[in-house]
Amino acid sequence: MSRVIELKTEIPGPASKALFARRQHAVARGVPATTPLAIVHAEGGVLTDADGNRLIDFAGGIGVMNVGHRNPRVIQAVREQLDHFTHVCFPVASYEPYVALAERLNAITPGKHEKRTLFVNSGAEAIENAIKCARFFTGRQAVVCFEHAFHGRTNLAMALTSKVNPYKKGFGPFAPEVYRLPYPYCYRCPEQGSGAGCCLADAERFEQTFAALVDPASVAAIVIELELGEGGFVPAPREYVRSLAAFAKAHGILLVADEIQSGFGRTGRLFACEHYDLVPDIIVTAKSLAGGIPLAAVTGRADVLDAPQVGGLGGTYGGNPLACAAALAVLDVMAAEDIPAKAAQIGERLMYRLRCFADEHKGIGDVRGLGAMTAIELVADRASQTPDKARTTRILEQALRRGLVLLSAGTYGNVVRILSPLTISDAVLDEGLDVLGEALAASEH
Repeated sequence: MSRVIELKTEIPGPASKALFARRQHAVARGVPATTPLAIVHAEGGVLTDADGNRLIDFAGGIGVMNVGHRNPRVIQAVREQLDHFTHVCFPVASYEPYVALAERLNAITPGKHEKRTLFVNSGAEAIENAIKCARFFTGRQAVVCFEHAFHGRTNLAMALTSKVNPYKKGFGPFAPEVYRLPYPYCYRCPEQGSGAGCCLADAERFEQTFAALVDPASVAAIVIELELGEGGFVPAPREYVRSLAAFAKAHGILLVADEIQSGFGRTGRLFACEHYDLVPDIIVTAKSLAGGIPLAAVTGRADVLDAPQVGGLGGTYGGNPLACAAALAVLDVMAAEDIPAKAAQIGERLMYRLRCFADEHKGIGDVRGLGAMTAIELVADRASQTPDKARTTRILEQALRRGLVLLSAGTYGNVVRILSPLTISDAVLDEGLDVLGEALAASEH
């Protein structure tokens, strides 16, 4: 079978360089440029740049394109909605796509209890609105989050986010009443090897930790990523999640699952919660929800989301009809093509190849993930586990030169993550992994 990658120029080529030069004079410096590419077309799992180079996409718009670039059903749904209207503002006048999508999310998210859904534009907005609902419902102000967490770039979301540079540096002061727990990051746990199971998954330990942190009776919500996203693709141990959920319930604390990056099939289940038999009080989704059109959702217990006064929730663009139409099509694709099952198969293929790479390269300290949300952690040596950010950067650069778009992650910038579209074929996936192998070898020196 012929290769998908086709490089007509060096990467970046002259057209990409020209647009990048214009960008430097027009766009705020703080907006990052992970690659110097200028993209003119995307299809499935393949990107085409302004110089005609075809590259494999293992970034997926940072986990947005689970059903692939330009998915035909999504494109058709948006075109049909365009023929009706693009905006009226849902708080002003109701429309079918918003209500229908809320009904779908209420039905498919974990738990059989009565639910409500609110739509906003971004994951950060969804996190903030989830906290608003939790605070109003409980009458409490404190929020507990985790080390290595990323929840967005707005003020409260930044307070919840753990990584200082670049997300928080120089942007304070941040929202108060935010408290942080250690994340069960087994690879870097100082107590690893002390016994079977997760050493942090202990009810007495939770009580002791909170005794020095914050009164549980003042905590409205605990917000957790069941697999860290920007923090390095670290899945939480199942026993830890069970203990955390039990602690929260015992103290009347709402549990908020941030499934912005892990949701909609990425982990081999429709939601990562399903790996843990977890029914959160609130689930927050975004990214792949609408196939590339900005949309995020807060879905949760009806009594919690119905608690705020009328007018306390909403926004001008939240639940835009084009985005809702796209999301309904995404959910149709998820069901019709069993995307979660495909993600599980992709994950098996990825884990096998990544473990083979780890056998060949001593600089790979850990291989981990759920389903197709997988990553490798780069270290200077396995004994010290010293993060190797420099080599991680070289791997991304070497992969890009060869036609593969990759992203890093992790608090220390030393994790290579894979977020390919879940509709990717085995042949294209394998070609991309072959390039990753070449990049690993080329990055050794």
